[in-house]
Amino acid sequence: MLVLLPPSEGKAAGGSGAPLEPETLSLPGLAGARAAVLEELVELCAGDELKAREVLGLSEGLRGEVAKNAGLLSAAARPAGEVYTGVLYDALGLAGLPAAARTAAERSLMVFSGLWGAVRVTDRIPSYRCSMGVKLPGLGALGAYWREPMAAVMPEAAGDGLVLDLRSSAYASAWKPKGEVAGRTATVRVLHSQIVDGVEKRSVVSHFNKATKGRLVRDLLVAGAVPESPAELVAALRDLGYAVEADAPAKPARAWSLDVVVTQIH
Repeated sequence: MLVLLPPSEGKAAGGSGAPLEPETLSLPGLAGARAAVLEELVELCAGDELKAREVLGLSEGLRGEVAKNAGLLSAAARPAGEVYTGVLYDALGLAGLPAAARTAAERSLMVFSGLWGAVRVTDRIPSYRCSMGVKLPGLGALGAYWREPMAAVMPEAAGDGLVLDLRSSAYASAWKPKGEVAGRTATVRVLHSQIVDGVEKRSVVSHFNKATKGRLVRDLLVAGAVPESPAELVAALRDLGYAVEADAPAKPARAWSLDVVVTQIH
């Protein structure tokens, strides 16, 4: 099983330690594309701060992120699973997983990134600020920029098992599974169900959506569940107590759409 995750805007400080070693990152086929984004981002942020903030969509209160990006080549790096914080990663709780679940997480979790393309949680990276929605002056919109290099490496990374896609739309734009990989891909949406005047109403709640996805992945890892297809994923989630509605594709080589329906927000 390969689990595709979005990153988080919030990231833990790098602390002390060795800087980034690009050649050690997973998916070495992305090395050239990563180097190009990293070079332009560092150059941008080492120059005109106002321009950098405009390109990155940063407010005055986040001006420190510009200086952080300018120093990426010498900044301390740490495992990506420690760098990414925020609602999904808090709920996932990588650091507190039992040993077997942690090993499974290191093998199966992949985080998409505007700067790195995608990394595994064990890859050592510095803290940075560059979302997939950024449009760099030289390389253009990152979502479009990453499509070609990601298309070259992701089918092999997906292996021959289930692909559980929990990415937000901006990060999903960088790689869309195709062909037989798409046929064993499941995308998940979290819906909040409530009764209003006797009528059920459903809505997507961003914060809770992220938290539920984090708990869902954690529960699968702790249970040792290894579903090999979208249908087996539906069964595994229902066994874990989730209310899942599955929309199997009408045609082959299309991804499954899963709705996880919850009645409480926490």
